[in-house]
Amino acid sequence: MKIVKKILVVLLIAFVLMQFYRPDKNESAEIPDTDIIVMVSPPEAIKSMLKTSCYDCHSNNTVYPWYNNIAPVSYWLDDHIDHGKGHLDFSEWGTYSAKKKAHKLEELIEMVKADEMPLNSYLWMHGNAKLSEDQVKTLVDWADKLRISYQSEAKLQ
Repeated sequence: MKIVKKILVVLLIAFVLMQFYRPDKNESAEIPDTDIIVMVSPPEAIKSMLKTSCYDCHSNNTVYPWYNNIAPVSYWLDDHIDHGKGHLDFSEWGTYSAKKKAHKLEELIEMVKADEMPLNSYLWMHGNAKLSEDQVKTLVDWADKLRISYQSEAKLQ
């Protein structure tokens, strides 16, 4: 029983110390000029969907929930955001080539159609981020038109 107590004390100390060493937050007060919303000026419905369902993990403008202030959740969220931005970063849209933009939109279409985005783990706490069938169709149609324009642009380069 003494070993169990020692292990619990060490874990408790580690948990308390973790609270003092948090990852940097992914939040910005501004939307950069390279952001997809600034560059493309999507319709308001698309802009709203992107901000509600995508931007927390795929931009520099994460809106953190209250539970982000508790480690190890803060580390898990930070990893999740880094991973999401590694795949697609709407804040850096303007830095992508036309070919890369077309490819990213193709991936977005596939993931949204397959109901793989937004992630289920995100939807547990962000129910409003769940896209309805109509929203999926609207987003996919918009992304497909934009993808085609970037494919055309890439062929000219």
